[in-house]
Amino acid sequence: HADGRVLREHQAMQKEAGDSTASPTEDHPDTGSSGDIKASLRATLFTPKPPRQPRLERAASLDEQSWRRRRRRLLKTSQESLTDPNETSSSNGSLQEASPSPPVVSRGASLGTPWHPGSLRDAVETSSFGKSKGSGSDSEKEAFEQGKALSGGKPRLPQIAPPRALPPMEIDVVSRALRTAHRIDSDCTDYRRGSGSKLARQSGGSLSDTRLHGSGMVCDSCSTDSMKSSFSLLAPIRAKDVRSRSYLEGSLLASGALLGAEELNRYFPDRTIGIFVATWNMQGQKELPENLDDLLLPTDPDYAQDMYIIGVQEGCPDRREWEIRLQETLGPHYVMLFSAAHGVLYMSVFIRRDLIWFCSEVEYSTVTTRIVSQIKTKGALGISFTFFGTSFLFITSHFTSGDSKVYERILDYNKIIQALALPKNVPDTNPYRSSPSDVTTRFDEVFWFGDFNFRLNQDREAVNLILNQNLEMDMSKLLQYDQLLKEMKNGSVFKGFQEAAIHFHPSYKFDIGQDCYDTTSKQRTPSYTDRVVYRSRHKNDIHAVKYSSCPIIRTSDHRPVYGLFRVKLRPGRDNIPLAAGQFDRELYLIGIKRRITRDLKKRQELKDQKSSRVCTVS
Repeated sequence: HADGRVLREHQAMQKEAGDSTASPTEDHPDTGSSGDIKASLRATLFTPKPPRQPRLERAASLDEQSWRRRRRRLLKTSQESLTDPNETSSSNGSLQEASPSPPVVSRGASLGTPWHPGSLRDAVETSSFGKSKGSGSDSEKEAFEQGKALSGGKPRLPQIAPPRALPPMEIDVVSRALRTAHRIDSDCTDYRRGSGSKLARQSGGSLSDTRLHGSGMVCDSCSTDSMKSSFSLLAPIRAKDVRSRSYLEGSLLASGALLGAEELNRYFPDRTIGIFVATWNMQGQKELPENLDDLLLPTDPDYAQDMYIIGVQEGCPDRREWEIRLQETLGPHYVMLFSAAHGVLYMSVFIRRDLIWFCSEVEYSTVTTRIVSQIKTKGALGISFTFFGTSFLFITSHFTSGDSKVYERILDYNKIIQALALPKNVPDTNPYRSSPSDVTTRFDEVFWFGDFNFRLNQDREAVNLILNQNLEMDMSKLLQYDQLLKEMKNGSVFKGFQEAAIHFHPSYKFDIGQDCYDTTSKQRTPSYTDRVVYRSRHKNDIHAVKYSSCPIIRTSDHRPVYGLFRVKLRPGRDNIPLAAGQFDRELYLIGIKRRITRDLKKRQELKDQKSSRVCTVS
């Protein structure tokens, strides 16, 4: 070694002196065999070599570098175990299986904790494989042997537990803007969800289980099998509940009852439903209004209602076209639950499509008040059904016309309440308070609307003088002559019914297409012939929000009259014949198609208007 060191020093001195050859070194005084060293040394030529090109390789992240170092240490400590002749399998395949692989966070070790690089690094540093360099390899071998024993004789990495559990996240998706409040069932509170940003649905179709877990969009506590069904804003449903619940039996408070309190509170937390009721005498005109938005969707309330009931007297000849126009206006959020006709009396019931499952079968009945029953211009049409545990009856009617025929109108009313045969198959919700001689006592909530033909007991000139006083919202000077209010106060008609305060001008009789009252030779007196009254079996169940007319629609001599109501709901029993989600599917498709076509036409017209140019020649 000393001779070698002397040789290297001598060569370095010759390089510094600029020599191109290396001469033999002299004998070192400390060595005893200098002749042998001189014989072994020969003069050799030194040819410089160019430096090697740098090796290009992918830059490894800090996590990968630390993992490679730990892998080399692990291979070094486990070499004896991998080459143990007592192993049952020593093929290359078994060696590849035994080789360490990047860590996989176990579901059992990290329930409810999403994986991220920072947490993995902290977990590894605190594990037995991430100890300091001076701690030796005994603990590493012990941890490795423990993992090998747990994996059935083959070495495996031990499970890595997170340093601490993440705080639980709570999400409240209930919004006032939604009539249907999607809330989590109380018996499904163990379904943990990720952060709010992860609830956004991914575009481009459905995601597979692997992609969802890999992107962190599904929490580890949700199993792979149930992940697809629970990844939604809708309340998750347990498989065991679907197995056990019959949904056709049960009491008011039974768990899982379709019409019970549990389902009612989910869709209506305040247990009230919004109902829109409208009546309009169309005077048999073929022409329909261009736009029904002002009637069905007034701008005063912020939200649309849950149920729309529209009654028509002297309806247009094409009833189907009228229903299509209603569907087109209400849009895809609503479906027509039922419609019926009695001559020229039409009634259509639209309901939010989310709520069709909680309706009973819909029943209807008709009554003709004319002496000749074949002439069906005067009479009544009633539609009834049960929604959850509350029964509804809607009646539209057309009474006898004439300023002085108050008695005939009272007879029409009495005939209708006695002859209207409802309900038929749907059971009465409270038979002890029902009367066989009055159909309105057999239901919880009753709405009666139509052209009642009650007039103002005053001549045309007196009424004109009052109207010219700019009454605005105070109509008390006119209403003191109203025949209907007088008869209701006496109890001769609409017993037990109420009417909201009237703050609009008389709805009859106008010149068609004009805002002025009758200018013909008859000079009919303006009157409140079109009305909406209501009755409730339980006190204060119905609250009138708005009661008004629609002066923009001028295709008839009557103005439409509508009312917005908040109605209290009660849970029901699952012993009623359900409608099973039936609605007029054909009407729905036609209305939506026409709505889309109308919107596309408007866009095209706007585009053509912007692209057009007006040229002038001077």
